[in-house]
Formats: sequence, structure tokens, C-alpha cells
Amino acid sequence: MPIPIPILQGLKLFDQLPTQRLDELSRTLSERRVQRREVVVKLGDRDGGLGLLIEGRLQSVNFTLDGKEVGTGFVDAGDFFGELSVIDGRPAPEYVIAVAPSRIAVLDRDRARELMFSTPAGAAAVAMRLAQRLRESAAHKAVLALPSSFQRVCAQLTTLARPACDDGTLRIHVPPTHQEIAIMINTSRETVTRTLQYLLGMQVLERDGPDLVVKKPELLRQAVDGALAPVR
Repeated sequence: MPIPIPILQGLKLFDQLPTQRLDELSRTLSERRVQRREVVVKLGDRDGGLGLLIEGRLQSVNFTLDGKEVGTGFVDAGDFFGELSVIDGRPAPEYVIAVAPSRIAVLDRDRARELMFSTPAGAAAVAMRLAQRLRESAAHKAVLALPSSFQRVCAQLTTLARPACDDGTLRIHVPPTHQEIAIMINTSRETVTRTLQYLLGMQVLERDGPDLVVKKPELLRQAVDGALAPVR
């Protein structure tokens, strides 16, 4: 069954394509629904094609030499994944796992390469995605270099937060679970829970439905720098 064109228009790689081209693509895409914790891409896969996330959330994951699971980034609705293997033809460099029930469309490698590089808009979308990956990787390395788990949790929260309104507060829309944050920063779920409880108690954070609001961004930055920490 073809994927409706309005849905394709909401995907970053397709949002500049004419309706006729979208109609053609809608008939070649295969759709897949996955449940939470289901593996979408396996490390080493060679023929996964280009994935497009229609709804849900995915997390890219790898493992350290001692077997610890480490998250390397998230894929949010509207974004695409698997572009590295499409570009260079090499195996997938990491796992991609669903962290929420998700709906995925997959475009085979040959059609994906043609779409990526046949138009300026497609090439620009891929370049922006790769630039985003590099920036996220640099930020992730900086977080992992912090000396304490408390600092790393706080730093990860700052990378997730976005400006909310003119009053200077920040918002984390539908934040990852405590376990998902833990594997991003190489710590335990319990440590993440304790840190969030402390920040909520200090009114640095506030819950607003499914979101977290950073009410005191300056105190969160102090926590990242080590100037604010729980009394032991």
C-alpha cells in the first residue's frame, strides 16, 4: 500500500520534492512497524537501505570493548538513518534500536543514492544530516570526558534542551527514559534517577506533562562545571 504523499512531505529528505516524484517514491517504499527495543538495523548490515522515521523514536547504539552498551544518538520523527552505508557501501557502523513503537519506511540503496545526489535539495539534506552527526559526536565526546556521572547527566540534559520562550527557560520535549540517558553517558539508570530527583528538588528542573522544563539554566550549567553538586 503506497505511503500517503502528505506523510512523505513531512520527511526531511522528501520535503522539497515535487508531488509527481513523491507519488513515484510512495510506490517503491516498504513500510515497517517496530515495537520498543526491537532492532531496526544490526551492526554490520550491508543491505539495509535508507531508513526514514515516520513516527516514534530510535536510538543508535554500539558496545564498548568490555561489552557495555553506549548510545551514540537519537533519530526523531521526520529524520532519516542509514545514510553512511548508502553513501560508501560499507556495513552499518552501529545498531539502531526502537526506543518507542515506531513506523519506518525503507528505500533501497540504489534508489536512495539517486535521490540523495540527483538534486541540490537532496544533497543539501544529506550534508546537513552528516554535519549534525559530527556535531553530536563532538558534543557526546565532551560529555563523556566529564569526571563525574552527575556532571555527565547534567551535560546530557543541556544537549537535549531547547529554548522554550522569552523568559530564558529551556524545554526537553518528551525526554529519553532514564535508561536511555544512562547508556548515552556510560552510567547507571539509578544514577540518572538520583540526579534528576536532585535537580527537581532544587527546582532547576520542573515537570510539565511529558516534558522537562529547565527553570534555572544557569544552575544547570554550574552543575556541568562542577560548581553545583549534591552534598554527600
